[in-house]
Amino acid sequence: MKRIALALGALSILSAAYAQDTTTKPDAQTPAVATPDTNNPAAPVPGANSFTEGQAKERIEGQGYTDVSGLTKGEDGIWTGTAMKDGKSVEVKLDFQGNITASAK
Repeated sequence: MKRIALALGALSILSAAYAQDTTTKPDAQTPAVATPDTNNPAAPVPGANSFTEGQAKERIEGQGYTDVSGLTKGEDGIWTGTAMKDGKSVEVKLDFQGNITASAK
């Protein structure tokens, strides 16, 4: 009987610890970094951006943009610059989540 009581007690402690663990369910609404082939519809999202200029350029080029230049990080944490894609000059933006947006210049 004591063993059953101890087992139930241990099980309830483990259950409570698991229920309080918030790291197993990250907030899907605002991921720190976007997953490949997806983009946050609210992008670009302002926030503390840890990308260096080189990392920002590399990430933008990784999405098929060329001639990436003039990158500056605004007070909102969003990298903004110019690039070429499909023969057109565009303004590109990279937010702290890794989302890249482009608009015609």
